[in-house]
Amino acid sequence: MCGLFGLSRAAGARHPEWASDAFVTLGMLAEERGADSAGLALFGRPGAINVVTPTIQGDVTDGGCRLVKGRGRFTGVWRSSLLPDLDEAPVALGHTRWATQGTPDQLVNAGPLLVGPIVGTHNGDVTAAELRARFALPPATGGTDSEVIYQALAAGHRPEEVLSALHGRAALVWVDRTHPGRLHLARAALSPLCVGVDAEENIYWASNPGWLRKVEQNTQVRFRSAVLIREGTHLTIEAGMPRSTAFVPTARPEDLLLPDKVWLGFSTADRERDYAQRRHQVTETAVA
Repeated sequence: MCGLFGLSRAAGARHPEWASDAFVTLGMLAEERGADSAGLALFGRPGAINVVTPTIQGDVTDGGCRLVKGRGRFTGVWRSSLLPDLDEAPVALGHTRWATQGTPDQLVNAGPLLVGPIVGTHNGDVTAAELRARFALPPATGGTDSEVIYQALAAGHRPEEVLSALHGRAALVWVDRTHPGRLHLARAALSPLCVGVDAEENIYWASNPGWLRKVEQNTQVRFRSAVLIREGTHLTIEAGMPRSTAFVPTARPEDLLLPDKVWLGFSTADRERDYAQRRHQVTETAVA
């Protein structure tokens, strides 16, 4: 189980610092869904992000994306010196991790992940062996199912094909650096993902809709809308315009036994609302 959060800025938003404050607040709130490790990926406008020297925190720049991650809580990884890059970033991905696959003490398993041209985050637990066999993927560098998912996407397979092949719980957010202006958000079975739009048309996402309400209480950001994405939805956002594609999500029988992990931190009303709109199928996995 992990926490996903992030920001896609609207062109011409007048208060970039407000959106940045909201992003950092979301990162702190996301600690409730993971404290093994945390990280963020900041995509830069041309010339906005300088190359940095790798540190023990895992701070590197690759292809116009600054990736910062470390062990422990988000508040231990975040630092104020990142604010200039965050204020300039058109897209910022955030992740907090509670390890389900892969050891918690190796940064190669911490999100966000960099897999070929893909920079992405994942919340959930899926059967990685099935994906590896179906898409004939090479060995991964780490031990997570998240990396295997992004290997399939990096290999050029259509997102809906990969998302339909997932058996288990999954919510995903990624950017392909060959199309840096295009943001992908997807919810497969169970793992929640909420999307909100503020008064300046900035777009945010969070694993818990309650986090967005707390952002309103603690920052200058005010939301015009906030909705939980339905299972089986792949949302693509480019130039502020969303496009939605449906697919059939698949859960395993054992996934249905974990409601307290799926909806950790949810209010009763949010949990019931989300549970009522589920639409996954349930099958046994084909590969152990």
